[in-house]
Amino acid sequence: MKMFITSALLILIIGNIGASDTVTYQFIDYLRGLSAPGRPEIFGNRVIFTASSSHQRVGVAFAHEGFARVHWFRHLLLPGDRADLAAADRDHGDFNVDSGIMFHIAPIPAGIQYLDYRLVIDGLWAADPLNPLVVRGASGIALSRLVLPAHVQAVLAAAQPGTFQFKFRAPPGETVTVAGSFNNWDPFMYELRETSPGLFTLTLPLPAGRFQYVFFHRGEQIPDPANMRRLYTREGRVVSEAIVY
Repeated sequence: MKMFITSALLILIIGNIGASDTVTYQFIDYLRGLSAPGRPEIFGNRVIFTASSSHQRVGVAFAHEGFARVHWFRHLLLPGDRADLAAADRDHGDFNVDSGIMFHIAPIPAGIQYLDYRLVIDGLWAADPLNPLVVRGASGIALSRLVLPAHVQAVLAAAQPGTFQFKFRAPPGETVTVAGSFNNWDPFMYELRETSPGLFTLTLPLPAGRFQYVFFHRGEQIPDPANMRRLYTREGRVVSEAIVY
């Protein structure tokens, strides 16, 4: 039953977020656990914003972007009861239930101690009513603030700008390659070098941003065992995700 609900929820979330995005299993579990909108939550290197779906439209704009862009929330739709869902599929199409929650996921930029933002709620600018921490911006406008814990700041600052090092452990003398969204998933382009017995590494210059990847070893496609950030793409591929700053 749990697997059925998780699979249905995964399909609904992927369709709701958009074709170009990927969704972590941990994120799905988090969303399933939400009972109501609340203050922003840090999830890995992202922030999850929520709002009530009773609003017609909600967006968020950030101080580090100069409030130049509004990122619009999306509705969190959940699958209905299994019996109702089966009947709906048979007679009327998908049976989705409004969770009462709208959400937006924002990456946390490196080099900041806190995230200042404002919401656009049904066409009106406002501080986040679900976040009690409010500060005054340079122009005196009320801004909502999310303070980033020290360990989050350290993780964001740890990566060497413009490069990413892949590491994989395998029996000595074997062949390990890596492919990802950075090379159109070509499994033959990049081969890791055995830098010590059983440890294979490769450092690549990559543009800033998120990317997905997998290793190839003994003919198998393997997500990074050392990277717990696993994603499920619309093509059905389980991959690892990393970020270059």
